[in-house]
Amino acid sequence: MYKTYGSNGTIREVLDAIHENKLVLPAIQREFVWRPSQICQFFDSILQGYPFGTFLFWEIEPENSHKFKWFDFVREYHERDNAHCPPHPTLINRPLTAVLDGQQRLTALNIGLQGSMANKIPYWHWSNPNAFPVKHLCLDLLADSEEDEGEKFRFEFLTVDERNRRNSKDECWFNAAKIMRLLSAWDVSKWVMDNVLDAERQPQAHEKLDRLRTVIHNTSLVNYYEESGQDIEKVLQIFIRMNRGGTPLAYSDLLLSTAVAQWQRLDARKEIHSLVDELNRIGIGFNFPFDFVLKAGMMLCDLNVRFRVANFDQTNMLKLERSWHDVKRALILTAQLASRFGFNRDNLSSNNALLPIAHYLYCLNPGEGYLSLPRYGEDRRRVAGWLRRSLMKQGVWASGQDALLTRLQRAIESNDDTGFPEEALMKAMSQLGKSLEFTKEEIDDLADMRFRDRRVYPLLSLIFPVSHLDGNLHVDHIFPRAAFGPAAMRKAGVPDEQFDLFDEMSNGIANLQLLDGLENSAKGGKMPHEWLHSKFGDDEGARREYVDRRLLGHVPESLAGFEKFYVERRERIRRRLTELLRPAPAQ
Repeated sequence: MYKTYGSNGTIREVLDAIHENKLVLPAIQREFVWRPSQICQFFDSILQGYPFGTFLFWEIEPENSHKFKWFDFVREYHERDNAHCPPHPTLINRPLTAVLDGQQRLTALNIGLQGSMANKIPYWHWSNPNAFPVKHLCLDLLADSEEDEGEKFRFEFLTVDERNRRNSKDECWFNAAKIMRLLSAWDVSKWVMDNVLDAERQPQAHEKLDRLRTVIHNTSLVNYYEESGQDIEKVLQIFIRMNRGGTPLAYSDLLLSTAVAQWQRLDARKEIHSLVDELNRIGIGFNFPFDFVLKAGMMLCDLNVRFRVANFDQTNMLKLERSWHDVKRALILTAQLASRFGFNRDNLSSNNALLPIAHYLYCLNPGEGYLSLPRYGEDRRRVAGWLRRSLMKQGVWASGQDALLTRLQRAIESNDDTGFPEEALMKAMSQLGKSLEFTKEEIDDLADMRFRDRRVYPLLSLIFPVSHLDGNLHVDHIFPRAAFGPAAMRKAGVPDEQFDLFDEMSNGIANLQLLDGLENSAKGGKMPHEWLHSKFGDDEGARREYVDRRLLGHVPESLAGFEKFYVERRERIRRRLTELLRPAPAQ
């Protein structure tokens, strides 16, 4: 049934309940995801009298309060250091109200009226503490309504210095959190008289500030639907249905929360989020979501990898908890290995492609000594070869990934080889119609790959092995893109009718190579003949070795010879790919 929260259903009552730990978040809730601009727009809508929305609350009986994991609302948000909902200590024999729908709105109110936000300044380094200035929600009491934009109340998040600097005869920024102490119309009048020195503009400021006070302290806005049952499965289904709209809620969010609720010794949410953060900092950086870690845990522990509530029962989750140390170690080692192959968030087209590697390392159980094992060099070759081929083959990781991972899971567990079971994995993939053998037509397509294709890096690293893969490798245009503007091509003697052809070829694989990031920056916009001369000078032997290793052939001195260079290098790349990817002859 629908009810009014508290005695009057005011925002003040709800915030007091949060502060007193009467209103809590269940483990099935995700993190706070709203940006500062969304919070400002939300407060503007509230003050304009737009519908506040109905909440869904779950009433927990005192005898059941200890059975679940509860979290508090974010108040002092910090994008790097405090972005996650803080866990509550065990709440025993206490009547609680858990929020099933409305967390984002309530957290926005909590931050805006009782806390702060510290988001990273664009382009500043994450390690710089000054990149996260602490800002509070502020209302400009002297702003005119922006009727064209639909906004009547100007809210912004400002630092203390920004607020002081911008206060003038035309702007009066009020820290919204102070409204919690302004309980009466007299309090509002006194604040305005003390802070708005222009008497003619005091009525305008008073109207806005009193509107804020009335909405927070006196207006009945918070209505909710109550679910009083204690069955977690029913609550989970209600939660899924309620969150189908709005900002998408991944099913894995709910499954993570289910794991959180069932681990006994470790804090699952903290462990998984901290591991995700650690993995994403390895090398240049990756972009692993937490559902990647969940999927990995299921696969490595020999559980069903499909994301289904039934697979996240207590028996399976306790098995994952007991194995967590080894799962964590295997994933970190896998990310380190992928980074050594030169992969990162920009060129790893499928995170799931790393899961069979992690499962192999988990079964191997080498501890920290894996990198020093005698077979590490051969394993590295096998792992890199299989990973690159699987990422280059169209459709392998595009669909049916659970069935594929299950088949690879079995192949690894039944492996009696002494190293990475590359052949066994390829056989298992072939049985699912995901063969890693390449036809002549597919090789021709690879030889025509374009610059923006995410398979470019695995292809280039396959045919042009680079010894220092721990560095930051860039995909470099051999003939720089700047050389293919109409004016530059006309100056080089390229006929006008070939402009489109040259521009098309400029982004083809035959005009691409891998360079260390620093080396690529030094190369800049130099033409290849000029750059090779600056790099090698009169050392013809070193120059020839470099040219041969990258299949460059004859490098013309001007753009006029580009078409011949491109066609010949494309053919050399095609032949190299045929040598590397041709299936073994039938026995």
